[in-house]
Amino acid sequence: MKKKKNRGMLLGSIGAGKSTLTKALLGEEKQAVKTQALVYNDWIVDTPGEYTENPMYYKNIMATSLEVTHVLFIQDATKKKTIFPPGFSTGLNKLPIGVVTKADSEKADVERAVKQLRKVIPKGPIVITSAQNGEGLAYIRDLVGFNKLEEMEAYAKDQASDELLFNETLYK
Repeated sequence: MKKKKNRGMLLGSIGAGKSTLTKALLGEEKQAVKTQALVYNDWIVDTPGEYTENPMYYKNIMATSLEVTHVLFIQDATKKKTIFPPGFSTGLNKLPIGVVTKADSEKADVERAVKQLRKVIPKGPIVITSAQNGEGLAYIRDLVGFNKLEEMEAYAKDQASDELLFNETLYK
């Protein structure tokens, strides 16, 4: 029997960098384009930003989550607001990974983006990334390989990196 391959679903607002992150994680050179429907690409499921921005589409998120092992909550470091309600990750019975995108932008406020993700993911890793320079991408690939939150926590704590932290409470 073939072992099931871990798969991650990317959730985030329109323009948060989900498709660009997907291309960078898979080592693809071509320009990312606006995602109009679910895109299955190797171990990644890229979702349209509308899925997260409009609660009417939450049922699509729930249905698609049945096909994945991890959900990556994408927060654009250049945006002041988040589209995720507090504790949103707890509604999906999957391993959560917070991802701060566009950390290398001059408009980035990484601290604010991390704080926003801490409210979304009560317990789980948060990776600070730049798809342009490859920052944090290896951490995401490694984290999706784990099958338990405890394994992800031990890995994050072993790395001792500014690009990878582990959130342990909703109220930090």
